[in-house]
Amino acid sequence: MLKPRNCIASLSPYHSPIVSRAGLCLDLNENAVGCSPRVLARLRALTAEDVSRYPEREEDERMVADFLGIPPEQVLLTNGMDDALALLFAAYLGAGDELLFADPTFVMYPMLGQACGAQVVRLESGEDLTLPVENFLKRISPRTRVIAIANPNNPTGLTAPRADLLKIVEAAPDAAVLIDEAYFEFCGETLIGELARHPNLFVARTFSKAYGLAGLRLGVLTGAAEQIGYIRRFCPPFNVNAAVLVCLEEALADQSFVRESVAQAKHGCRQIERLCEELTLRFWPSATNFVLVRVSNKRSNPADQNSNLSAAALAQAMHRRGVVVRDTSANPGCEGCARITAGTSDQMDRVLQALRESIAEVRQTFQQIS
Repeated sequence: MLKPRNCIASLSPYHSPIVSRAGLCLDLNENAVGCSPRVLARLRALTAEDVSRYPEREEDERMVADFLGIPPEQVLLTNGMDDALALLFAAYLGAGDELLFADPTFVMYPMLGQACGAQVVRLESGEDLTLPVENFLKRISPRTRVIAIANPNNPTGLTAPRADLLKIVEAAPDAAVLIDEAYFEFCGETLIGELARHPNLFVARTFSKAYGLAGLRLGVLTGAAEQIGYIRRFCPPFNVNAAVLVCLEEALADQSFVRESVAQAKHGCRQIERLCEELTLRFWPSATNFVLVRVSNKRSNPADQNSNLSAAALAQAMHRRGVVVRDTSANPGCEGCARITAGTSDQMDRVLQALRESIAEVRQTFQQIS
């Protein structure tokens, strides 16, 4: 009987995080504003020839390299951030190797690491969910081949100090250290300028968030030219679709759209945070386009389902009011938490009212149960 490799057979099935597309969807950290009108105009101008021919990404890689201020040999365009991660992990992880990251973080890291046959080493963050730098430094070993750090982190929205990130990069010269900067535009902090000094450093970006191109799928993987060259050896030549490459120039050129959408998201986050303070809800100050909120009073034991139920109840109550948010209770360290993406300026009154009413409903329900 045909069987997959054990590391694939042992994976838990991955299900799309999309719960519903009915209502105001603030569960996947998408750009609530949408995308640049200039991008839409270029998409509408696509020709039959644009669609029928295989795409060429090399010119676009030079364009992105110029935008980032690094040589094109250090840039690889990918089919979204997930593709960048899969390529990086496949290049450096194998059976017996270790993938190191800290919970809570992006859910794709452990799945992709396990698919490569690597041992997944999960470090636990403290109550404040900040990056446990000392734990990283203690746990790095000769078997450590990839270290993955999202900065800002998803789902917490927190950033780690630049000096702490560089400590980890320098402590693991034989490991690929990935800094996932999917939310860079919301915080403005990057390690791309460190690539020349650290040949084991990789920095990844996406056009899914601030640029609003999640449906078109475009990611960027940067690193030392030699290391990116190794990944190019097995990267499919046509993995990035023609539609997104055609409109990439307009997306990069319209920085006023990016600034405006980022400003709206940051303002929305501050509104959510102020309401959480008023409602005495624990939250983490965000450097992204979302806010992580703990619905229960404190971090629970994962075996205690009460806080997880309250987060699920909040998500359901919000959904009944036409707003979709993400129950993150399944993420280690996020028991009892929900993640709320910021809406546009026109949407936030609705979001805040739904949150206020939903919290009151959940609290009343659980008071009756207790």
